[in-house]
Amino acid sequence: MSPDPLSPQVPTTRHPVAVWPWPIALGLLTIFGLLSALLGQHGVWLALSWAALSIPLIVTVACLFKAWCRTSSVKGGQS
Repeated sequence: MSPDPLSPQVPTTRHPVAVWPWPIALGLLTIFGLLSALLGQHGVWLALSWAALSIPLIVTVACLFKAWCRTSSVKGGQS
């Protein structure tokens, strides 16, 4: 039986620990990227630092865009 699309959705609650794995992973990736940029400035270290610092930025922009699209659709679009 599928839920009624007209009924209000009840927000699901998650255990607080379930929220932390992604921020911790992005933080560790950022630390790795900063350290690899400082310690190795040539070759593979340069590529690793660019990748490690680009991934959190891409994830942040994607999440902000997703949240912006969700709020603009709720508000009825742009004025």
